[in-house]
Amino acid sequence: QVQLVESGGGLVQAGGSLRLSCVGSGIIFSFSDMGWYRQAPGKQRELVATITSTGWRNYADSVKGRFTISRDNAKNTVYLQMNSLKSEDTAVYYCNAEKGPGYRYWGRGTQVTVSS
Repeated sequence: QVQLVESGGGLVQAGGSLRLSCVGSGIIFSFSDMGWYRQAPGKQRELVATITSTGWRNYADSVKGRFTISRDNAKNTVYLQMNSLKSEDTAVYYCNAEKGPGYRYWGRGTQVTVSS
């Protein structure tokens, strides 16, 4: 059974930092491309950052220079370091694992709330 379990969300003041973690099980973690997405109330889910199995990173323009995605294959974990948080970063953050058609999994999400 595939599980992606996020943690690290919470309430933080604008300008603060949080680090999200996502632990994967039931998948070949090192083979998977991993990502973080977010969904704010009334909005569609959007890409935040991805990191491929080979370590190539991609970021949404809105988080470039503030967020950093990384992975530790030995721990089956992907991280999202979020600095200089803004109120518009408030959302539920979801972990994603994928590798082509039929291989796409989601975690249940962790809430991030940034107070201004």
